[in-house]
Amino acid sequence: MITIIDQLAPTDEAELSELLTAASEDRQPLRILGGGTRTETKHIAGTPLDVSAISGIVTYEPGEMTLIARAGTPLPEIEAMLEAEGQSLAFEPPDLRGVLGGRGIPTIGGAIAANASGPRRIRTGACRDHLLGLRFVDGQGRILRNGGRVMKNVTGLDLSRLLCGSHGTLGILTEVAIKTLPHAQARATLGFHGTDELRALGIFSKALATPYEVSGAAFLDGTAWLRIEGLPPQVEYRQQRLLEMFGAHDIQTLDGAGTRELWRGLRDVTHFAGDLPLWRILVKPTDAPAATARLRDLGGRVSLDWGGGLIWYCGPGEASSLRQIAPHATLVRRGGVPGPAFPPEAAAITRLSQELRRRFDPAGILNPGLMDS
Repeated sequence: MITIIDQLAPTDEAELSELLTAASEDRQPLRILGGGTRTETKHIAGTPLDVSAISGIVTYEPGEMTLIARAGTPLPEIEAMLEAEGQSLAFEPPDLRGVLGGRGIPTIGGAIAANASGPRRIRTGACRDHLLGLRFVDGQGRILRNGGRVMKNVTGLDLSRLLCGSHGTLGILTEVAIKTLPHAQARATLGFHGTDELRALGIFSKALATPYEVSGAAFLDGTAWLRIEGLPPQVEYRQQRLLEMFGAHDIQTLDGAGTRELWRGLRDVTHFAGDLPLWRILVKPTDAPAATARLRDLGGRVSLDWGGGLIWYCGPGEASSLRQIAPHATLVRRGGVPGPAFPPEAAAITRLSQELRRRFDPAGILNPGLMDS
């Protein structure tokens, strides 16, 4: 049997299972590491467990729009393979290395463990909405499988969604099955300059209520941005209709290359690179203008995504002050701010979370204290 001393970098699922069985018996806390790009686990006092070697494409069927990959597979490798077949990961996972200072490579398992979802979430849904199934090893060393390879196979689908966004606290992903979608052949962006958050929200609400399939709605430094994607004739038609609808505005248009560059930066929050604290805040879009006004009073900068449902705040402020303004605030880059990175849960949710962790990780070895650190 593999012991904790012998191996902290398993190369396959079986080794990982043996390692976790031994760790559970010894009650040895583990700090889970994947591609090394995120900082959520930096403050966990556990033995590092590097699972990045559990990597590789298991199967990819472009005709079925289905991809199965081991969790440690680098995202750039997956995206390049999909693009060669005219497909993509529709949930547009962000790459936060630029704001977190990470030097690793983002992995598909890390994206799913964090439920990482980019600007296209308003159109195609979050990461978990594209997850068909998965395999994982829980805190007792049990190898578990859930879901299937097609959307109609919904056996245990809720468990797959449960693992998505659990940040490694319920189990360590080893294999994931994901739905892929055709890559947009054309794209364009409309920019509305000289706006504030309230006016931007009005633009978003109006545009998202149309049949023109807006796939991005973000606000940064006085400009509201709308993205449209699809086949070239579709994009041309939708762009023209939106221009006519917002005819009273001074609108800048970006072509495909400009659109790709702009939205990659918005997705990866590169405008907030640096050392100041960075917060990811979820709100109702209608609450965004009031929340951003109060956040600015703290002395920082803000941007919006998801049509106003996601606020990025970069600047000073204590955790208590931030969460009085917006309870669902997660500290992405500490910048010296103490206290828990994740927002506190309601009492009922806390009880449910604790019970789930007892079921999957009774010894409490997987990223212990993550949600409290």
